[in-house]
Amino acid sequence: MAATNHIERVAIVGASGRIGGQFVEELLKTGKHTITALVRPESKGTLPAGVKAAQVNYDDEESVVSALRGQQFLIITLAVRAPPDTHSKVVKAAAKAGVPYIMPNVYGTDIQNKKLAEENLHSNSSIQRCAEVESSGASYIAMCCGFWYEWSLALGEQWFGFSIKDRKVTFFDDGKTIINTSTWNQCGRAVAALLSLPESDASPALSQWKNKPLYLSSFTITQRDMLDSIHRVTGTSDKDWEITHQPTAQRYQDGLDEMKKGIMTGFAKAMYSRNFYPNGDAEFESKYGLANGVLGLPKEDLDEATKRAVEMVESGWNPFPQEL
Repeated sequence: MAATNHIERVAIVGASGRIGGQFVEELLKTGKHTITALVRPESKGTLPAGVKAAQVNYDDEESVVSALRGQQFLIITLAVRAPPDTHSKVVKAAAKAGVPYIMPNVYGTDIQNKKLAEENLHSNSSIQRCAEVESSGASYIAMCCGFWYEWSLALGEQWFGFSIKDRKVTFFDDGKTIINTSTWNQCGRAVAALLSLPESDASPALSQWKNKPLYLSSFTITQRDMLDSIHRVTGTSDKDWEITHQPTAQRYQDGLDEMKKGIMTGFAKAMYSRNFYPNGDAEFESKYGLANGVLGLPKEDLDEATKRAVEMVESGWNPFPQEL
């Protein structure tokens, strides 16, 4: 296979969503791909010029198979409110359509850490989705990017521990546990770079990540680093903030208890707390290395990313208006 034989035909579920839109934006910049967005007839999302829309009904398998026939790579991004069986339906249809590669909806923490997967409320389902793809006959490439930085910093105390609007932060343990975290921009650039590589018979090649995790990261940082960045962006200092501490083990249990009471944000509290255990679970860079260099990803400016999160808070951004 020629070294220039990269993936050309890419299909995306959730192309008008936050992370899906970032993937589309970066793929379009390369000029190397034909992008098809799978959209429901009732969808109100808008697509950029250059993206083909294929209407599908996820309860009608043939409509999905028809939309995916001839595609070389499928990217699945699903909203939190998506019906739980949607992923399985899409994977099954993709396999019937003969799509060779699927990036499943598993963006986040280390899927090779089995203990973490058992306890953090998210990774187990991610592992299952990867297995689902592989058992279908297709190959998965799972993006392990850590928590999304702007999202997690802006959403509220239950996530990274910050309430930027109220100038309050809860440090998990001492606030110095190191994690890997990524911006939406970096995730988008990673997909575009990955799909611009030769499919095989070269180094690097996309097939190197066949049925494997793709580890990437924007920053290897602590909560203390995040607060210092906020100070630089906003002109504040510790004396302007209310800083408290909470053991991660207790916070994790509190989150589980809140979930039992129907408090939905307890899920985020438990999931994030478990990843912040001071045992290195959320810092995968030193264990496996990152694909950043191979993919040619740029080194990002932490304060620029923090500024985006602060601006999101100031704008009143909230992706869960009914839940929070």
